[in-house]
This record gives sequence, C-alpha cells and structure tokens, in this order.
Amino acid sequence: MLTEKDKKWVEATAEKINHKMAWVSEKSKEKIPYTTVNGTYDSYDSSDKPYRISEGLNWWTNGFWGGMMWLMYHETKEEKYADIARFNEEKLDQCIEDYYGLHHDVGFMWLLTAVANYRLTGNKESKKRGLHVANLLAGRFNPVGKYIRAWNEWGSDNNKGWAIIDCMMNIPLLHWASEETGDPRFRHIAVMHANTAMENFIRPDGSSEHIVEFDAEVGGKIDTHGGQGYEKGSSWTRGQSWALYGFILSYIHTKNPAYLDTAKRVAHYFIANIPESGLIPIDFRQPKEDIWEDSCAAAIAACGLIELSRAVGEHEKDLYLGAALKMLKALEEKRCNWTEDSDGIVENCSEAYHTNKHMNIIYADYYFMEAIFKLKGEEVLLW
Repeated sequence: MLTEKDKKWVEATAEKINHKMAWVSEKSKEKIPYTTVNGTYDSYDSSDKPYRISEGLNWWTNGFWGGMMWLMYHETKEEKYADIARFNEEKLDQCIEDYYGLHHDVGFMWLLTAVANYRLTGNKESKKRGLHVANLLAGRFNPVGKYIRAWNEWGSDNNKGWAIIDCMMNIPLLHWASEETGDPRFRHIAVMHANTAMENFIRPDGSSEHIVEFDAEVGGKIDTHGGQGYEKGSSWTRGQSWALYGFILSYIHTKNPAYLDTAKRVAHYFIANIPESGLIPIDFRQPKEDIWEDSCAAAIAACGLIELSRAVGEHEKDLYLGAALKMLKALEEKRCNWTEDSDGIVENCSEAYHTNKHMNIIYADYYFMEAIFKLKGEEVLLW
C-alpha cells in the first residue's frame, strides 16, 4: 500500500510530467523521437532507407512517442495529445506498405499507437492496423522451435534460430488479436513462445539470457549470446526487466500461474541486485568499478513490479511495490530533467554495455510515465 507521503510524491511527480509534456509535445508534435541531440529530440521518421531496420521508420522504438501521447490523453483528456499520437500512428503506415525491414518488434511499434487508439477511441482503422501487424508477428513463429524469430538477415551471419527476451513484450499484441477476433491461433503462438522463453531463457537463479540460439530446422537450444550485456552469461539489466514485465503480462493475459511464478523469480533476482542508490547498472555482472547505468531498465522493471504487486497476496505486495518506488524515486530525484534544457525526461539511459551510454532514450520516458500513472491508480494498460 502507498503511504500518504508516497501518494503526495506520486501526485507531485505526475504534475511535473504534465507540465513537461505540455510544452515538449508542442515542440515535437511532428516528430517520432528516439533520443536528444543537444537537448532537442531527434526524429526517427525518415523513410529514405525503408529496408534497414537500424534507421528510419522501421526503428523498433517508433511507437513509444505515440504511447506517451496516449498516456497523456488518458491522463488529461486533452485532444491535442490524441492528435499527435495519431500523427505517429499514420506515419508508421509506410512501414506496413514497404513491408521489408519489419521485424519482431511490431508489438512495441503498434500496441502503443494503433492498438492504443482502438482501445481508447474505438477507431476501426486502428484496429485493422493492429490485426495486420499481429499477423506479421505470428508469421515469424518457428513451429519446430516454438519461438518467434528475432531480427532479420544480417549479411553473412546466420541468425535464423535467434530469439530474444525482449519479445516477451511483443506477444501481448497476439493476445489482443486473439481476444479481438476470437481466433485462438494468436494466443497459441504467444503461449508457446512464452513457454519456450520460460524453459530456455530463465536461469536457476532467476536471471535471464538476452539471446538464445535454436536450431531453426529441427528445434532445440544450441547456444546463448551476450547480446547487449557485458558478456555471455552476464546479466543485462534491461533484459531482466523485459523478462519481469513480460511474464507478468503473460500471466495477466492467460492467468497461467507458471508465468506468475516466473515473474516472481525474476523479480526476486532483480530486487536482490538493486544497488543502495536505487540506480540500475547496465549489467548486474559488469565490473564493480564501472559506473555505467541504464535508467531504462529501472523504469521498465518498476512497471512490472507494480503489476506484480497487484497479482499477489497482501503479504507480498509491499516487497514488489517498495522496490518499484525505490527505483522510481531515485530516477525522479537524481536522473530526471524537469527543465527546458532538454526535451527528454529520464537521463543516463544506455543502448547496450558496449555501445552508446548515458543518453536520453524515449522508452525510458514512456515507462517512467506509465509507472507514475499506474501508481495514481488511473492508468490504462496498453499491453
């Protein structure tokens, strides 16, 4: 349960979000931001290279700005936020038309744009977009390995058998499609992928692999890869947060207690490794002298922990809610920029251990906002 002091903090933080989004949304209403350049949002809305997933409209984060706007619309009922969200959604139509370059992250892109629009306004065109990309995601399912393939071809690299823990956040698109159409095929694929992830990604200590390689022809686990973490066998914190939030979402959609138990195992591992500061490193197993953080991991995990606290008995709630509050308060007090010096809110985000570090990344803002609005008790679950 939130204390009165916690409730006041949540209200004050929500007000800061409302104030910042009021001017940032106007400044960036015709952009699809990913990060900031000298404090100003860039825009990943170029369609001049539509066949490369690494840039342009196909970039996997291109639904989060629209998601932020739908959160603000739900929070404030101001139509301007819905208008900006629709602009984001309609821009992404080019990705569907081009087809090439689309990937496993269509859930991230369209759950927070088209499906959110349909859920909040009943827009039939948005429903059609959502169902279309759900079919694309289902088409990536490998039936012998029972996993959804990650990414596309990388030149000479053979990644046909690769799956990643991030995809636990994409499969809610399939649950939504199954609920909307009454067709169980989508749900079956989501469940089989989640079961494969539960059996092959989650280690005995509750930590998660980032990448698991399967034999694409006959199935079966071949190897694991370090991916965006420090090294093979390490503990990339954003991967842990994808697992935590992803499995509690699978539980919400299916009520399968195995998913709840898995979410709890991952949560216990995550909570045990939260530093005293509440600020999360890029990898829980990175060298102790490293200062690198990933605020994204903290915000995502907080969302998952809040949902987990709602799914357990009274004697467990405070464990999960307390950990979420610890990280969110650390972000708000030490890593949030509430000034007009930056369009972004959450700082010290990192793409991966060995690449870009300590930057603004749009999905950290999204998940921070989602977590705060959850704590207010007036949120809409877009997953």
